[in-house]
Amino acid sequence: MVGRQRLAVLAVVVLLVSGLTGCGGGDDASSTPSGSPSPTDATPTGPAKPTDRSPHGVLLSAQLAMQTARRAKVSYRLGPDAGAGPLFWQPKTALQIRRSTPAEAEQLIVVDTVAYQGGDSATAARQGGRHWERFAVPPDPDGRKEVPYAGLIDLLNPVEALAAATADGVDARFVGEEKYEDSTVEHYRVTTTAERYAAAQTQLTRPRRDGLRAALAPGGSTSLTVDLWLNDKDQLVRLQRTGKGDSGQADDSVVYTDLGGPLLSVQAPPEADTVDTGPRTVPPLAR
Repeated sequence: MVGRQRLAVLAVVVLLVSGLTGCGGGDDASSTPSGSPSPTDATPTGPAKPTDRSPHGVLLSAQLAMQTARRAKVSYRLGPDAGAGPLFWQPKTALQIRRSTPAEAEQLIVVDTVAYQGGDSATAARQGGRHWERFAVPPDPDGRKEVPYAGLIDLLNPVEALAAATADGVDARFVGEEKYEDSTVEHYRVTTTAERYAAAQTQLTRPRRDGLRAALAPGGSTSLTVDLWLNDKDQLVRLQRTGKGDSGQADDSVVYTDLGGPLLSVQAPPEADTVDTGPRTVPPLAR
């Protein structure tokens, strides 16, 4: 009888120890991310919002939300350049912009590594009646094809902005709730530098990071202020970057609408209305 009681006690102890061991294993499989996700990570399928609602946690949630959205209509002003149209940042790059300020051509279309420029009567007069010029940019030293107008796309890409906002060592704070359009948004402000902003884009080639850093630091400015407005889904609806140097300043504004819109599309022009102009170098954005 005593032997059976001892066996029963031992069995209870074993069960308790096993239960405690199973509960303790949760520390190794924590769902809290240890750092900012790369924009090249697979699109998350679960809820975008983490339990951490600190400024860093909310901006990290916004990065995941914009990865999920993949596309939006953008309206931008980057120095003297302004325009609007659909932008796809994942899984491949696509852009279709109608400019609202004087430029070499009225419209710009980028589909992966090919660009089309024109859509106006001036291009048609120059190209024998065809309205579009098709071109690519020269490959990099490793022979890799680059995205045309990558400098413009990197300034418009919301995932890149949020990667910079959630980078290590960046100061982020909640400014407050504000009325925007017909809704209430949350305003966050990040203080960083052009160097840190570009360095956070680990998925970009070094030449693209260098170009982004130069575009964000006109006149040698060292400080960069990034303002971000998020909707109730933690999606970025407005982005503003400001910085001032000895001989220039950054003053950029991008508005995102129709996030994840199923009807957004980017179409290459008809082949019969296109002239192939071969590889060309795209000049950097003026400041």
